[in-house]
Amino acid sequence: MNCIRNYPWYRRWHEDYANRGLTIIGVHTPETATEKQIDEVRKRVREAKFQFPVVVDNQRQNWERWGNSMWPSVYLIDKRGYIRYWWYGELNWKGGDGETRMRAHLEALLAEDP
Repeated sequence: MNCIRNYPWYRRWHEDYANRGLTIIGVHTPETATEKQIDEVRKRVREAKFQFPVVVDNQRQNWERWGNSMWPSVYLIDKRGYIRYWWYGELNWKGGDGETRMRAHLEALLAEDP
């Protein structure tokens, strides 16, 4: 469940940028049978205190269409609908600076004209 380590960043991004136009949509693609149970997903979303929607991709349709190969995968889409940046895996894995980089990209994208 590597995704859990990114939860604080997702919450902060929502808190910091929602009023500037950022929309976060979580896509939950389960790894285990338990993670396919909708009630369990709802419970975990509440526990994570997400204030943004999370869709469930039990048939892995989104996963496959996006060509994902690891959990989590983070995509930043600009105001025109183009994927501009992405990050595969935990944002700060082994001291990485993924959160800082993605935050800088968010700032730049939000400053752009539509």
